[in-house]
Amino acid sequence: MIELGVKIDHVATLRQARRTWEPDPCWAAVEAHLGGADGITVHLREDRRHIQDDDVRRLSELTQIKLNLEMAATDEMVEIALRLRPQMAMLVPEGRQEVTTEGGLDVLSQEARLVDIIARLGEAGIVTSVFIDADPDQIAAAARVGARVCEVHTGPYAHAFHSAGRDAESAAVVAELERVRVAGEVIIAAGMRFNAGHALNYYNVQALARLPGLRELHIGHSIVSRAVMVGMREAVAEMKRLMREAAARG
Repeated sequence: MIELGVKIDHVATLRQARRTWEPDPCWAAVEAHLGGADGITVHLREDRRHIQDDDVRRLSELTQIKLNLEMAATDEMVEIALRLRPQMAMLVPEGRQEVTTEGGLDVLSQEARLVDIIARLGEAGIVTSVFIDADPDQIAAAARVGARVCEVHTGPYAHAFHSAGRDAESAAVVAELERVRVAGEVIIAAGMRFNAGHALNYYNVQALARLPGLRELHIGHSIVSRAVMVGMREAVAEMKRLMREAAARG
């Protein structure tokens, strides 16, 4: 059954705007759990623009559902992950000037380094995921370095959906959705778990959630945005309902 990982980075973005103590990401995690989230995702960026080290520590101690730590493949982040032991670590590319993660990790260009990082995380009992584009060569490289999960970057699909006026049947949207579907088949055939995420919202999630074999979606900004209006619990419950309805029809 498809699962929802709620990314709560932008709860911390609101807090950091005033450098105060609220809203509390840990409280948001509890509310997300009560709304039906299967996991909590946070990205501890090198510039600490939103989530802070202490947030991850507190979440690792208090969260009662899976904690997924998004992180760059750096020595600093590996040491933090080994110390805090999240259930999953997702390796992502990171640029200081980007607003959010743009594009998937280039596994091919750094296989030797990633083999070592993934082995170290695995020895600590941490499941390692890689955030990649829907590219068969990157999927093959992910399998070679020992990743257990591939999260497919759904930004191109989401952007096509928006550009086409939310027309799920437009040629551009269908083509991007097919790229994700095929990538999922390749991931599963390679013995890895098929997850997806990036730029998903309440309008574009259902077509994606119907894809066969899709295990988990990670969604953040859209849920946090809606939570400002209706509360985190209600925002998560609505997203989960849309996903489950679509998966059941898929």
